[in-house]
Amino acid sequence: RCAGRLEVLWKQEWGTVCDDNWDLSNAMVVCRQLDCGKALSAPGSAHFGEGTGHIWLDDMNCTGTEADLSACRTRPWGEHNCNHGEDAGVVCSGNSHLHCSPCDPRRLCCVEGEIKKPIKLQLVNGSSRCAGRVEVFYGQQWGTVCDDNWDITDAEVVCRQLGCG
Repeated sequence: RCAGRLEVLWKQEWGTVCDDNWDLSNAMVVCRQLDCGKALSAPGSAHFGEGTGHIWLDDMNCTGTEADLSACRTRPWGEHNCNHGEDAGVVCSGNSHLHCSPCDPRRLCCVEGEIKKPIKLQLVNGSSRCAGRVEVFYGQQWGTVCDDNWDITDAEVVCRQLGCG
């Protein structure tokens, strides 16, 4: 939910945002508004696929400090010189309310509110159960782990938790 093509609701209809002048300052506002942490990138050129229907916003000009997109300077809603090949995207660091750290030397835990919960892990598509892509079980589904800031210390926690040395 913290990365993808940006769509906004106006007049009870969803539409896209054009990538003209789209940059990290604009993405920072979106990530803040979605409670998705920091903006990592602001891809344009329909990086996440072309939308359909209306293009609601064009020539966005946020400073990066605004509370939401409606506070940014832009062309009037619905006025644009774009096509869906120019749809803007956002990649945020993730939900800022979920903090993960070792809760003891053998397990990785995430804090939700004041509760530390062990994370269910697995390695997939590797040569053994102790090698492969890291997946975590959260929200009743399996998902992958982004490699941003991933290092040997993180891998050591995963290996210990799985009993893989």
